[in-house]
Amino acid sequence: MKARSHTGGVPEFAKTWSTLQDQIFLRSIRNDDDYRRMIALADELADQLEGEEGSLADLFSVVTDLIEVWESHHPDLPKTEPKDVLRYLLDAHDLKQKDLTDIASLTMISDILAGRRAISKSVAKALAERFGTDVSAFM
Repeated sequence: MKARSHTGGVPEFAKTWSTLQDQIFLRSIRNDDDYRRMIALADELADQLEGEEGSLADLFSVVTDLIEVWESHHPDLPKTEPKDVLRYLLDAHDLKQKDLTDIASLTMISDILAGRRAISKSVAKALAERFGTDVSAFM
């Protein structure tokens, strides 16, 4: 089987991709606004599918894959106090306080969860990295 050269097709493909992006939002999700736009696109596609196979179903699959990747790295955290966000994440990841001793002492983690101590900036940053979330969740 003879391999096709793609070098001549790249400019044409780039033009086609640009045209497609002018019509729909289709790219990696980079922030919450992108996420909302991708959810809206998924909803619109789902309304059009109604059990059909083909190009729209394939596009819907790509869109939902992009959403799943974003959601796996950006959990929907409760809008509450930082100590409660930490408690939620510990439960969600099936972790114990002792599993965070690489970030802070067991006493400090216990004090944070009990509300006796605020989360410092350095601990907030380490927790955000550990759980793959924004540091503001812990501030």
